[in-house]
Amino acid sequence: MSLVLVINSGSSSLKYQVVDPVDGRWLARGLVERIGQEGSLIRHEAAGADPLERDVPLADHAEALESVLALLDEHGPGLDRLVAVGHRVVHGGSEYREPAIVDDEVEDAIARLVPLAPLHNPAALVGLRDMRRLLPSVPQVAVFDTAFHAGMPAEAYTYALPVDVARAHRLRKYGFHGTSYAYVTRRAAGFLGVAPDRVRLIICHLGNGASMAAVRDGVGIDTSMGLTPLQGLVMGTRSGDVDPAVVFHLMRAAGLGLDDVDALLNKQSGLKGLAGDQDMREVRRRANDGDQAARLALDVYAYRVRAYIGAYLAVLPGVQALVFTAGIGENDAALRQDVCDPLRHLGIALDTKRNAEPSRVERAVDDGTGPIRVLVIPTDEEAEIARQAMVAVAGDTP
Repeated sequence: MSLVLVINSGSSSLKYQVVDPVDGRWLARGLVERIGQEGSLIRHEAAGADPLERDVPLADHAEALESVLALLDEHGPGLDRLVAVGHRVVHGGSEYREPAIVDDEVEDAIARLVPLAPLHNPAALVGLRDMRRLLPSVPQVAVFDTAFHAGMPAEAYTYALPVDVARAHRLRKYGFHGTSYAYVTRRAAGFLGVAPDRVRLIICHLGNGASMAAVRDGVGIDTSMGLTPLQGLVMGTRSGDVDPAVVFHLMRAAGLGLDDVDALLNKQSGLKGLAGDQDMREVRRRANDGDQAARLALDVYAYRVRAYIGAYLAVLPGVQALVFTAGIGENDAALRQDVCDPLRHLGIALDTKRNAEPSRVERAVDDGTGPIRVLVIPTDEEAEIARQAMVAVAGDTP
């Protein structure tokens, strides 16, 4: 069995899974926290075995990765079965439409894109460089969150800014959550019995970070996130769409600096800004108890999703399904109902009972009377990264 090690490097954390790229099953997985800080911790789990925790001083990502490889060697599966290491890289700019086997040129390109993803690409680079050194005989593959959206037409990704300014600073819509969209598109096509290159979907990836995508014939043609993940839907702590002049007004009227406004829009807004809590479950509990601020937050959240659905229906004729995925999309039946119930006139008809039944499997939750199915498709970004990494090294679908 050929296996892929999937790495997701954060600034002080590291998530990993060993995945069978054929069926998407994980054989081992874990999380390393507080890298470079006191109290570094590794949580490791092998399939069929009890989880374990280790308090290990880890000065940097290199030491963290060395510890992960030692755990895999000790508890299985063995490193000799790895055919690739797949790395989640948030930003591939307009350069990368496919996963890329990492060499010095690819590393340099990811480094050049750091200004577009200053919180994410540097951490991915660290993981890439360390793994190239630790496992020099195993191909390292960069899988880009932006790649799924690389097929957007110019009218969808172009901002109405002076052309020379936009070109000089690479200002355009890129989109994110691409590995999730790639996985969900393929799974939804299979559920519907449609070829992946014939499927037309509106996908709602709703988690703490949230976005939507319009998919035509298996290709992303529009998405709600833009140059950065700030644009689009209401999120846990991000505002989503606001008038750009809000920035100027806050600087002039409130005396905020650029970093203050950045923090306000990215870390203090969204559900947290509206209701004081970024956890959708807590916001819903409070709304059910009569909290008006929480109720408004839910209404704004659902309204924004509906507005994007309407926009994508306008540019994507022949939509076959509206798909919900990610933590909120998969698990919050009330949110799905808040979104769908007002859209019956557009051919989206939810089955209230079926929608309310808890489940972790792919399923339809519409009542079967409308032309647009409503699906819940649990996402699996690690399985998708493993699949794409395998394709990159094998040259074909595993």
